[in-house]
Amino acid sequence: MLKPANHTNGNGGGSGTRPPVVILGGGPAGLSAAYELSGQGVRSLVLEKESSVGGLARSLQHQGYLFDIGGHRFFTKVPIIEQMWRDVLGEDLLTRPRLSRVYFRSKFFQYPLDARNALAGLGPLEALRCLASFVRAHCFPRKPERSFEDWVSNRFGRRLFDMFFRTYTEKVWGIPCNQIGAEWAAQRIRGLSLVSLVWNSLRPSKNGGQPIKTLIDEFLYPRQGPGMMWNRVNEIVESRGSRVLLEQGVDRISWQKGRVLSVTARGETFKAPNFISSIPIRDLIQKLDPPAPRYLRAAVQDFNYRDFLTVALIVRGNNLFPDNWIYIHDPGFKVGRIQNFNNWSPDMRPDAETTCLGLEYFCFENDRFWNQPDSELLALASREVTALGLVRPGTILGGVVARVPKAYPIYDDRYERGLAAVRRFLAEETPNLQLVGRNGMHRYNNQDHSMLTGILAARNVMGADYDLWSVNVDADYLEEYGPRSDEMYAALSATQPMVPRRLSAGV
Repeated sequence: MLKPANHTNGNGGGSGTRPPVVILGGGPAGLSAAYELSGQGVRSLVLEKESSVGGLARSLQHQGYLFDIGGHRFFTKVPIIEQMWRDVLGEDLLTRPRLSRVYFRSKFFQYPLDARNALAGLGPLEALRCLASFVRAHCFPRKPERSFEDWVSNRFGRRLFDMFFRTYTEKVWGIPCNQIGAEWAAQRIRGLSLVSLVWNSLRPSKNGGQPIKTLIDEFLYPRQGPGMMWNRVNEIVESRGSRVLLEQGVDRISWQKGRVLSVTARGETFKAPNFISSIPIRDLIQKLDPPAPRYLRAAVQDFNYRDFLTVALIVRGNNLFPDNWIYIHDPGFKVGRIQNFNNWSPDMRPDAETTCLGLEYFCFENDRFWNQPDSELLALASREVTALGLVRPGTILGGVVARVPKAYPIYDDRYERGLAAVRRFLAEETPNLQLVGRNGMHRYNNQDHSMLTGILAARNVMGADYDLWSVNVDADYLEEYGPRSDEMYAALSATQPMVPRRLSAGV
């Protein structure tokens, strides 16, 4: 049976003194807002629909084994975020080495890609073909450079693109690479090319210089997974007089022109002068009472998502393989990525002679794959991990399936129109409502960005005037708040992932 790790109960119902802030969603953004407010003596009430806090960064538990909803590296260039991690976790915040590889054509290649390792693994004949493909791309680049396929092929050659970029990208997003905008590649693989890979292999940095983003080789991680962080924040917030109520999904958001009045969850109504929301925008619009203005109701269908599910397998044996995670680029396998949670932290398992693996499959909510019975998904994951040679036959002891809806906001040709409608509604109709976090702002971001939007929203409640929508978009807007803030946001922007934008049908 799948259970939340370190299950925490809320403090009761909606009676009592009216809090200054009601926060919808107990993930990193919502809890960071509550943490910031409570540190300044401002009470809040957090409403979380799940039975545990943490949102997409919670840890799940099965028979004593802990696993992430995807792997959550704790990495940031923003000092206040790292300081919060350290303040909350103390010695339970571990520094972990990063090791990951790519599986392709029955071989494993280092990731981030190492030129010498990749060429040796491909063999001399294939290496020459890849070199010829690179030279051809360099001499005759694709112009104009519109798609992800164009961008990567121009810098690595078509053969390396097909081997190390195409399959995994299409597994994750469900979009052909020639229909993904080139700007995603320019951000996601910033500073990396075949030339830089060779140079990095031959001349590794020894002077402490800034590495290319994708070559970072260590990260911070809580001893018992990311859920440990958010369970601790929950405890701290409640010890300071605020409340976190679990299994309290929002049913209705009452509003009138000029403000949100209250939120109803499971029959209880909570009033406050200020509201912060990290729930998916589409859900928020549909829960407005009275119904949203027509222009906002029309935006509901402008927000779409990519979903995934994790199959956690318990395996007899330890040290199965050295990686934190492995990317499966081979099109012969449905699994996209495999996490080895023992290598994230040894305290993720109750038995040192066993291992918990997380096999991640990307899909859309309620499609055929999503609706497969758990028994079929467990059987598929067992077959694939055995066929990959990572697990010996007969050593899988059991497992569990976790479905994760709305994991990745999709940037298609409609979402910007929807965001414009939402921002108009917030500015003109409900200025006491702020949106934060990945799904709250429909922004594919890292955990530190979600946390920062929550912290800044809390500071806005206390009198600041931060434009949350500009965070990670244009660092220059913060110049009026001083150079330290400007540098902080520039650093944040440099570490955030980007969602592929689907090109229009005419491209």
